Amino acid sequence: MVINITDNAKDQIEEMMKEEDAENVRLRFGVKGGGCSGLSYSLGFDYDVNEELDHTEESNGIPLTIKKFDIDVIEGTTVDFKQNMMGGGFTIDNPNAIVSCGCGSSFKAKEREGTPENC
Repeated sequence: MVINITDNAKDQIEEMMKEEDAENVRLRFGVKGGGCSGLSYSLGFDYDVNEELDHTEESNGIPLTIKKFDIDVIEGTTVDFKQNMMGGGFTIDNPNAIVSCGCGSSFKAKEREGTPENC
């Protein structure tokens, strides 16, 4: 399994999926260039799978789509959802990140550095 989704994240994602109003909706998790450390996480919903480019799996009952190209920099990542007095948000714990920024949404990996930008 490439991504681990905690129970708290599962509950939040399932609530969000209900708003998508589609049976074949999948969580797409990936990496894009940018952020203050060079790479940023991408999290959203998708309906299409490209068998040649995408890896699919299920984590804690959530159907996932991940670009095969991104697996080396996110394998073993845990996605959680934390609630606090300021609201709630997803947290990402990536064992492949060698540098992370203070905002927690940008990182640098040994295999891919990306292009740093302003946060």
